[in-house]
Amino acid sequence: MSKIKKVAVLGAGMMGSDIALSCALAGYEVLIKEISLELAQAGVERIKTSLAKWAEKGRLEVTAEQQQAAVARITPTGSFDGFGDVDLVIEAIFEDISVKAENFNQLAEVCKPECIIASNTSSLPITKLGACFKNPERRSRFLGMHFFSPAIIMKLVEVIKGEDTSAETIETAFNFCLSIGKEPVRVADCAGFVVNRILGAINDEAIRLYEEGIASAEDIDKACKLGLGHPVGPFALMDQISNELNLKIARIFHEAYGDRFLPRPAMVRKVDAGHFGRKTGKGWFDYSKK
Repeated sequence: MSKIKKVAVLGAGMMGSDIALSCALAGYEVLIKEISLELAQAGVERIKTSLAKWAEKGRLEVTAEQQQAAVARITPTGSFDGFGDVDLVIEAIFEDISVKAENFNQLAEVCKPECIIASNTSSLPITKLGACFKNPERRSRFLGMHFFSPAIIMKLVEVIKGEDTSAETIETAFNFCLSIGKEPVRVADCAGFVVNRILGAINDEAIRLYEEGIASAEDIDKACKLGLGHPVGPFALMDQISNELNLKIARIFHEAYGDRFLPRPAMVRKVDAGHFGRKTGKGWFDYSKK
């Protein structure tokens, strides 16, 4: 079985940064790549902020020395230099198959043949993504590793086998997840996998209730938290993830599964208005005064 010693993460946004941090805290050397060194360095600053926040809240039991050591194991980069000796690459860029395909084929050129390449996609089928590799031999070392936000805190990783993914690749990725303190589950390939298909159905029904005037977004969230034990309601979660991304995922699901995942009109209007959620200050809720 392959031994993972060095990891690279593509994408230094919230998800990519937390994945890199999870690996570094477990003792792995990590490259974190963005389209520029400046953006990659901003990702490292995001990592420092995340570490401090979760440690202060008591969600991460790490000393100041451990925090410093973890950050020191993370190297920001704006190029693919240094990827030649990486054993695992985790792609965590936005849900655009053409952009992912371009990055996958660049990785295929610079990474050693035995390097595992994983996608953190939350919705796109792994077999479809694997078909983007111009070299078919790369597909056996390609799989899905879907982390959940915030990835430094959330334990679950969906480990997804594509049509051409080898059993050895799945086993190596599964054990790697265990080594960084995660709880992996094996999932067959489909659009959205397990959790996001369930979440998509919940979101759709929550928006229907809102559209029908049955209850306000605030009261629907309150009902889900107090009645279902959810830590956060569906509307607050959509705002946190970004309504823009939620709509993109809904359209992927609609294409895959038909009208049961037809994007809700209220969601389309939110995105058309630029009300993406927390990142824009307004979504289902108004965060501008908070």
